[in-house]
Amino acid sequence: MIAFLRWTRDIALGTLNGIVMFAFFVALVVVALLVVGLVEGDGLPGRMVLNLDLRTSPPDSSHAPNLFFERRTPPVMDTVLALDRAGRDSRVKGVFLQLGGGLSVAKAEEIGAALMRFRATGRFVVAYAQGFLDPGLGDYLTAASADEIWMEPKSPFSAAGTGAGAIFLRGLFDKVQAVPQMVKRADYKSAADMFMEKQMTAPDHLQTTAFVQSWYNSAVKAIAAERKLAPTSVVASLQASPQFAEDAKRARLIDRLGYDDEARRGARKRAPGAKLVAMADYARATEDEGMVGRGPHVALIEASGDIVDGSADHGSLGGSEVIASDDYAGAFRKARNDKSIKAILFRIDSPGGSVTASAQILEALQEAKAAGKPVIVSMGPLAASGGYYVSCAADKIVAEPATLTGSIGVLTGKVSIGKTLALIGVGATDIGAGKNALFDSGIEPYTPDQLANLNMQADVIYADFKQKVAAGRKLPLSQVDNIAKGRVWTGADAKPIGLVDQLGTFWTAVGEVKKAIGVSPDVRLVFKQYPEKEGFFAAVADLLSGSAVGVRAVEGLSTLIETPAAREVIGALEETPRDPVRLRATNLPAQ
Repeated sequence: MIAFLRWTRDIALGTLNGIVMFAFFVALVVVALLVVGLVEGDGLPGRMVLNLDLRTSPPDSSHAPNLFFERRTPPVMDTVLALDRAGRDSRVKGVFLQLGGGLSVAKAEEIGAALMRFRATGRFVVAYAQGFLDPGLGDYLTAASADEIWMEPKSPFSAAGTGAGAIFLRGLFDKVQAVPQMVKRADYKSAADMFMEKQMTAPDHLQTTAFVQSWYNSAVKAIAAERKLAPTSVVASLQASPQFAEDAKRARLIDRLGYDDEARRGARKRAPGAKLVAMADYARATEDEGMVGRGPHVALIEASGDIVDGSADHGSLGGSEVIASDDYAGAFRKARNDKSIKAILFRIDSPGGSVTASAQILEALQEAKAAGKPVIVSMGPLAASGGYYVSCAADKIVAEPATLTGSIGVLTGKVSIGKTLALIGVGATDIGAGKNALFDSGIEPYTPDQLANLNMQADVIYADFKQKVAAGRKLPLSQVDNIAKGRVWTGADAKPIGLVDQLGTFWTAVGEVKKAIGVSPDVRLVFKQYPEKEGFFAAVADLLSGSAVGVRAVEGLSTLIETPAAREVIGALEETPRDPVRLRATNLPAQ
């Protein structure tokens, strides 16, 4: 027994010693990288063309810490901010843009505007597509922002229009005796229709047709302006798709035919001697530049994903993107209490989620306003339901023309599968003490009393949602009632009815911030990002973010991290201590 205890002690001490040695090794690597980084600076070449690869559609923003990253397309907001820095960086001569990831129209509007802003500084943008494979208009709309568009010979030009659709499961549920019981407020809250209907309802057909047509109109107008073509000519050309690159060239939709190496050479000829640098590398190496300066300090709160209660624990290696209410309410409160912060710029991309989480974030936003901090909202591709709820009290709301917003409504309910399980020989029993202990049971349907209770909850929350919108937007409640009902609107359609104040992109919202704090349009703002990164690995990422040599070394270190022993140690370090009613617009096309 004594020998066993000694053996156990030795194993425990050996494991602890291994953890300490590994942590010490990582610390040494970090110190070495910092020393090299200080000597080398950001490690970027003195003359460069940035390579923006959009063949994978990026998220709007990302806040999950991710030290051990792979090369990837940076989030839309990282690209927008990096292009702003590049426009002031004398080393950057242009951008080589690659497309083919099926961008949404809203993302294309944001990225395209950033590229046009970059070009206005005297730089160039050359776009290349091995083929415009997606029938949507986002990829081509982004390309239209370039000085020159290249396509591979005989490649497909499939850009044709905009579309959306939905799947309805009620027929299947009836066959398998599943019981869907969904409550929605109101007619246009189509997320419930997926479970309750066998086909698209008339209200959903109306709203879907409206936002699809709005996307199309916005894209055609922008393409015509940027390509200097008549809108009727653009429409005629798009109606000819799918077609070949040669057809698109004859229609003046593109400029050159050639392969990727030819297009790269064409870009480099515009900047002799320049090296091609990945946009992700440039964004990481220069990200601290936007956080220092002499201008007014503004809090930049980027929120992307479902709205959930509590705090998000992403872990050192990154994690899923959510808008956790504790984290984002905390971000607003920190910005409110920071005397150096003059205003808050809230970037939102969300279909909504928990009503309690949404209310917590909205309350924190209102507290910031009450403390004298103007709050300006910049809507990304999607700010609907809970995503609109958390925005409605802002001083100003700026949306892109293709943003999906509104969806002022409520969704709740469940699908009971007790009979379905019985069909396949599976027994299931729930036992509860208390009349409504099994309210959310997935086995038994709601009783009539429970369903009445659920409808009462939906009525109360829907009325409260409308009241908050009316107060925040300074609109009569009767007007809000008419434009609510769960209906989704594009930004272009939301502006005339008062749901948003202005159409534009992130930089339009920045202009509204400058107006709110009383500075001239040419003053440069200094952004402080919230929520702040936390934890050891996030701190290491911050220390390395200004050094391209650090980036390269960390990419090498990631190989070490992937070894089984190292992952066990990291897992041990990670373990160290440190609603039924929803506001969500789920039945929407991917943005």
